[in-house]
Amino acid sequence: MAGEDDKFEVYQDKRGEYRWRRKASNGQIVGASSEGYTKKADCEANMKRGPNPKDKWEFYKDKKGEHRWRRKAVNGNIIGASSEGYKKKGDAEANAARQGYTA
Repeated sequence: MAGEDDKFEVYQDKRGEYRWRRKASNGQIVGASSEGYTKKADCEANMKRGPNPKDKWEFYKDKKGEHRWRRKAVNGNIIGASSEGYKKKGDAEANAARQGYTA
């Protein structure tokens, strides 16, 4: 399984809000929270969110023409997003798969 050696870490940003990031075994950030949380427990719940068939995955090109993804909950809130752009859509899809995306 891609990303099975990934490590999650929770940290506080400059505003004092909790965020998470997912790092590959080589130290590269391969996922991150798309918002800050005032409660650490809420951040951890978002971090541990597993696959949900009701979530919507969107793939798009950013202003630089690079491929990105974002994951939306049923209520429309963005609950995950790519932390970087990719030259190939397949690379963006592979990164999303680390976060629970299935084609």
